[in-house]
Amino acid sequence: MKFAVNALIWTTEFDRRSFSLLPRLRAQGFDGFEVPVFEPAKFQAGSIRRALAENDLECTVCAILPKGMNPTSEDAEIRRRTRQHLADTIKLAADLGSNLMAGPVYSPIGYLPGRRRTSDEWQWAVECFQSLGEILHSHQIDLALEPLNRFETYFLNTAADAIKFCAAINDSSIGVLLDTFHTNIEEKDVAAAFRTTGKSLKHVHACENDRGVPGTGHVDFVGIAAALKEIRYEGWITIESFGYSHKELAAAAAIWRDLAPTPETVAFEGLPFLKKIMH
Repeated sequence: MKFAVNALIWTTEFDRRSFSLLPRLRAQGFDGFEVPVFEPAKFQAGSIRRALAENDLECTVCAILPKGMNPTSEDAEIRRRTRQHLADTIKLAADLGSNLMAGPVYSPIGYLPGRRRTSDEWQWAVECFQSLGEILHSHQIDLALEPLNRFETYFLNTAADAIKFCAAINDSSIGVLLDTFHTNIEEKDVAAAFRTTGKSLKHVHACENDRGVPGTGHVDFVGIAAALKEIRYEGWITIESFGYSHKELAAAAAIWRDLAPTPETVAFEGLPFLKKIMH
């Protein structure tokens, strides 16, 4: 397994202003850095890719749907624009040197229509991701779809949901991202959820039950580590938290307080714990 940290702990707009963070991450022992890509057109991928390479850090990409994008919309034009946005994000991930894009890109975070998903929405979403298969394969990118808790989405909440959805898409490039914060809320047995996901598991976000420092709360990291070893998971363990800089994202995730004294606390104290328990 490899260990990374998500830039969202510090910023939603990772650029030259944040490059000084990278040597510190490498010095702490991180193998990679996860870059949030919300608006592909604004990125200068070349400079970011060079900065990561200069600090011997690999790259993964996380994404959410920006305002106005939704692959399950009743409006066919919105669905078309969403497919194009996702295709552009995949291309940008490749330009950054990443082979993984991850996130809850099947529905906008915080969109809660007050009902269960419909069969039409399910089919529209399946068709959207099936249509991305060619571009994923041509750029050698895996897409990991992340179920969220019931307060952030109505569409995919559990590992079982995500496995079923990926099976309907039926593309080897598309699998599941499990996040320990969301599984702690939605799964009856968190370790079993990781174990059941098996070969469909393409990415892991490590976060405490309060989104604070991994290892300081009651998430069952011991059980999760055992499950990952059992399924022979060899991908990324990426520390994720946020709440310091992006008001809209913090509001969607209901972050109303600092989760640690500094962003570095979450990353730099979480990493030794995860390395010890996962190895």
